[in-house]
Amino acid sequence: MKAFRWLFAISIIVALLTYFIVREQMNRVRELRYDQFIKEVVQHRVKEVEISGQRAFGLLTDETPFTVQLPDRLENLERILLQHQVALKFRGSTIGAIQWQQFILSFLLMLGFIGFLFLIFRQMQAGNQQAFNFARSRARRYDQNQPRITFEDVADLEEAKEELREVIDFLKNPQRFQALGAKVPKGVLLMGPPGSGKTLLARAVAGEAGVPFFHVSGSEFVEMFVGVGAARVRDLFDQAKANRPCIIFVDELDAVGRLRFAGLGGGHDEREQTLNQMLVEMDGLEQNSGIIIIAATNRPDVLDPALLRPGRFDRRIVIDHPDAKGREAILKVHLKGKPIAEDVDIEKLAKQTAGFSGADLANMVNEAAILAARKNKTKIDMSDFLEALEKVIAGPERKSRLITEREKQILAYHESGHALVSKFLKVREVTKVTIIPRGLALGYTLNLPQEDRYLMTKHELLDEMTVLLAGRAAEEIVFGEVTTGAQNDLERVTELARRMVCEFGMSENLGPVTLGRKAGPIFLGRDIVEDRNYSETVASEIDKEVRYIVEKCYKRAKEILQENRHTLDAIAQRLLEKETLDGDDLDEILKETGVKTLTEVQQTVGGDGNGSN
Repeated sequence: MKAFRWLFAISIIVALLTYFIVREQMNRVRELRYDQFIKEVVQHRVKEVEISGQRAFGLLTDETPFTVQLPDRLENLERILLQHQVALKFRGSTIGAIQWQQFILSFLLMLGFIGFLFLIFRQMQAGNQQAFNFARSRARRYDQNQPRITFEDVADLEEAKEELREVIDFLKNPQRFQALGAKVPKGVLLMGPPGSGKTLLARAVAGEAGVPFFHVSGSEFVEMFVGVGAARVRDLFDQAKANRPCIIFVDELDAVGRLRFAGLGGGHDEREQTLNQMLVEMDGLEQNSGIIIIAATNRPDVLDPALLRPGRFDRRIVIDHPDAKGREAILKVHLKGKPIAEDVDIEKLAKQTAGFSGADLANMVNEAAILAARKNKTKIDMSDFLEALEKVIAGPERKSRLITEREKQILAYHESGHALVSKFLKVREVTKVTIIPRGLALGYTLNLPQEDRYLMTKHELLDEMTVLLAGRAAEEIVFGEVTTGAQNDLERVTELARRMVCEFGMSENLGPVTLGRKAGPIFLGRDIVEDRNYSETVASEIDKEVRYIVEKCYKRAKEILQENRHTLDAIAQRLLEKETLDGDDLDEILKETGVKTLTEVQQTVGGDGNGSN
């Protein structure tokens, strides 16, 4: 069929070229008046003439064809032609050639018209075929010949891997489970924050399964044409039924599985039709045994409840950020095959990256390799990893940014305030203080958690807020005024204080209650609108309590700094000289200035030192 199309296209091109050539030849035929014709004959410029009725055709001596309309009476024409030795023909090549040219021209015109109609027909046919293909599923089948990723390539996530191994075993050995009356789960939902490894787990399932594996993105179902999404869902499950037992993986399920129209502001019928079709295919009147659906999402809160009921997504696997042990295992995977210096402490890196996802760790390792290559090193050492860690957290250094001496002095005291109070209260381990701009920050204090924490006490939250406010407090103590540099600190402190009052129930005046209920139209996101389930009086009390907590922490920070003003000055002066201090430098300054112990400071500042309300 393809060869026929090429042959037909070539034939059309040849026909069009021949048409233009013949047309050019026809345009060369001169139309002469009778007196011009006689003049040409007398001047011996006529080679031959052929007479047909009242019209003569001929050739001039320069091979130019011509034609002339003859008068009614031609008694002397034959004599004149013979006298001037012009060949006279009544049947010859000239008329035949011209007639054949007219015939060929007409034939080619007709052939070109037929070819044009044929092309239009084929185009319409292709358009119809494309319209039918538009409703076909965009799912791709996993190629078993491509490089495989197995569960051995996925560090950490042992519980999730165990759940997925069981699902694969259901498909490979269904008899073992059916003998005990167990049914294969219909769907597995992988839930977790971005970068936690959901899609990587799905790739590992594809490499381990040994059964057909179809993968598709949730956004590939919905198009601008009504009904296409539902048709693609049907086509996807038709493919799966023809290849069962098999696995279907839907990435970013929230793109198509959002909560259906809530009755406010309009809905999206196309997305709802697609979701309805998926619900029917997963658990409708027709049983789809042997087909397991694995889906991934980082927004399980926006999914329709019908998707999450038993019989559809029976299993929900939470994939959270890894702990210290998991981060260490992930780092070992990403460091495999890379030249690492002997001073690299993977365990220390794992502890300093609390809260990092697997993607964050991979990015940090890659940035460290880039930094080492930029410095023409043959191995990646610990300094490269620490610099990459800072780059991932705060952004790249901006040494070219010009800062006045006055601003540099304010920055030095601001960051020194954070570092000193953090050292006193032991909120986190201060690993670095710098006044070199990085990212959007003019300076920063790097105090990374040394262990994973899932719960925080009221006392620890108040200490955290005190450290955040210490930068502004240092500015006021030293310069007698404050700057805009504490904007982000104030935002974080205010948000944390409000959450303590409204969410954590840590206010003694308002008691252990939760105030405010987050809700709203699903197409705006649940976090946009807050349902205010309290009175104006309580709202006023909340504002007073938030202000009280913030002001108390601010007062506490000022008292700590005033008690240790000499240490604050020492840290700031050393920071102005070196621009960057690490944890050891800070410990040395604290030792030199004879700082009081934490217990002594707490007894001096707050009595019991718990900082509670």
